Amino acid sequence: MSDLEAVGIGVTYGDTVAVQPLDLRVPGGRMLAVTGPSGAGKSSLLWALARAIRPAVATLHGTVSVDDVVLEDRESAARAGVVLVPQGNGLNPALSAEESILVPLLALGVPPREASGRVTDSLSRVGLADFGRHHVDQLSGGQQQRVALARAFALQPAVLLADESTSDLDAANRELMLAALREEAARGASVVLATHDPDAAAQADAALALDEGAATWVRRP
Repeated sequence: MSDLEAVGIGVTYGDTVAVQPLDLRVPGGRMLAVTGPSGAGKSSLLWALARAIRPAVATLHGTVSVDDVVLEDRESAARAGVVLVPQGNGLNPALSAEESILVPLLALGVPPREASGRVTDSLSRVGLADFGRHHVDQLSGGQQQRVALARAFALQPAVLLADESTSDLDAANRELMLAALREEAARGASVVLATHDPDAAAQADAALALDEGAATWVRRP
């Protein structure tokens, strides 16, 4: 299991404070929901935890660590097994659903046979076993969200940061994805889900509410 910890983590865009400094810890095996309205700072917090915000864009404050190893930048976060599923999914429309999952695995050196098995398993987990050969631009927004989550699951992350990954889903598929996120936590990952959906947040082990960048613990981990 891998523990995610942030101390004094904050984000500013010029003179605008997007996330006021806060401390948080998400033990491996647990899921944290980050809630709040649009513009509250949820995405900025997740991107900061992933060390994915470029210094030219914003100023990051504080430290982030996984198992006591401080993450200096996006590359060190990736080496530590931090996977971010961004709002908007970040999928290449020219690739099929299968290719979207397979290409990152092969790039990381996962043997082809194992990579293929992970692709099949992850698509099955998100209810898209029969859609692997569909190109991304042939899929609905909700299906694309599920492919993005499947790609993250296939990477077997130590830390999974999911930004509004259930927002475009109907009730049945939302429950399927929440169950899959809980499975990732049960596998030992630290899971953080940004959501404006109170029903989704209620299924997490802990909840942190953001409002104009200020954090309030609703339920502590």
